[in-house]
Amino acid sequence: MKEEDLMQEQGRIDKRKGRLPSWFRMERASGEAYPKLKNLVEKSGLHTICTSGNCPNIGECWNAGTATFMILGDICTRSCKFCSVKTGKPLSIDKNEAKKLANAIRIMKLKHAVITSVDRDDLEDGGSAFWAEVIRAIKETNPGVTMETLIPDFDGKKKNLDKIVEAGPEVISHNLETVPRLTPQIRSKARYERSLGVLEYLHLQGCTTKSGIMLGLGETEEEILETMDDLRKVGCEILTIGQYLSPTKSHYPVRKYIHPDQFEKYRLAGLQKGFTHVESSPLVRSSYHAEKHVKRELVNK
Repeated sequence: MKEEDLMQEQGRIDKRKGRLPSWFRMERASGEAYPKLKNLVEKSGLHTICTSGNCPNIGECWNAGTATFMILGDICTRSCKFCSVKTGKPLSIDKNEAKKLANAIRIMKLKHAVITSVDRDDLEDGGSAFWAEVIRAIKETNPGVTMETLIPDFDGKKKNLDKIVEAGPEVISHNLETVPRLTPQIRSKARYERSLGVLEYLHLQGCTTKSGIMLGLGETEEEILETMDDLRKVGCEILTIGQYLSPTKSHYPVRKYIHPDQFEKYRLAGLQKGFTHVESSPLVRSSYHAEKHVKRELVNK
């Protein structure tokens, strides 16, 4: 096999051609449900991580009528090197956002909702009180709906985390994003040990916890397996593993495209380590198939 072909087979980057490996197949953002959801989100003045984060699964998820909503605006106070969400000085909180989001979920007739947010370090409590207000509004307007909340670290402050716990989402997720060695290079302000501490505290409060990591940033297989062990030690039950895709040339570059066979290897390793559910493939993102995760957790409990 020629060296160039071997590099492509191994998933390394062809900088000259700038092509994705052959195993990347993204569903087009089209279909009957897509424009309806897009129109609803825009008319309601809501934000989704699907668009703000340039998620590669927007076609599949929006065609199925599902989305991950992003609260507290679309401007983040942090500037992580992997993320395409806008950074800067956020606008004031939309006081009606909780009600608008709850009504949107009702109109969409969702049985499971995924909520995330930008980091709001400009707020004294990091936005945790507003988070709790949103969760309660969704539950009050949509009896029986289940929910996953993908939260910031809130600087690791327990009093802020308690507000989320008390609001009662079925799954609380907080992403490690990468291995310890690479964390300072790609995450702004966030700390690996602090994130583990957040997950551990939530677990000790009886919450079902979830986390996600990206591959292709330059990590080794040994580091990935050790990160899995770190998550299990703090009681994390659900894990997502996906391929990092650099949003723009100014973001952290992709070091390698990981082959689907390697993702499957990590999935099996995660299950052997005790995770109740592992989503692991190139296009997996934090909220991918989230409705399946909560169903399994409810059955197990």
